[in-house]
Amino acid sequence: MKKFPIIVLFCTLALCFVACGSTEDNWDAYEQWRIDNNEWLAEQIDKKNDDGTNYYTKITPSWDSKSYVLIKYINDTMLTKDNYRPFFTSTIDVKYIGRLYNDEAFDSSYLSTTPADSIFRTSLQSVVGGWTIALTKMHIGDSCEIIVPYQSAYGNSEYNSIKPYSNLKFNVKLVDIPGLVVPVP
Repeated sequence: MKKFPIIVLFCTLALCFVACGSTEDNWDAYEQWRIDNNEWLAEQIDKKNDDGTNYYTKITPSWDSKSYVLIKYINDTMLTKDNYRPFFTSTIDVKYIGRLYNDEAFDSSYLSTTPADSIFRTSLQSVVGGWTIALTKMHIGDSCEIIVPYQSAYGNSEYNSIKPYSNLKFNVKLVDIPGLVVPVP
């Protein structure tokens, strides 16, 4: 009976070694895809408005200085600046369309009818890091175009129709923060 914990430990370490020892991360298989995605991302970073200012604002979160998203507010933020913003622990209601760098749509809340027409309800803790970065900077009512670099999306993993190393583009509207308890003045 005393050998059982040792055997379990040995098996666990062996599995870890096999899983962690794999260096296959699709780097070579998706070389052209990576190149195209990275060129597109560089173009988005350099994109300018007619007056020469940056089209996107680069947002780097305080909790991870290596992560970032590019964000372009579509609405007048002066009209929403006093509205609430979600926290990392918030549940949110959004409307969105997700696209790959080549403008191919891969997902949309507009196909959803639950909890309401075109609404996607989720916790900010259960979405890709890029969404968390962007949505914690948005106020209820804000509509944004968000570019999420692959490192803040699905990284070197494939997810449904999203290939590894995919930079993602989202059009997102923060509709509500359900369950938000508003203090009474």
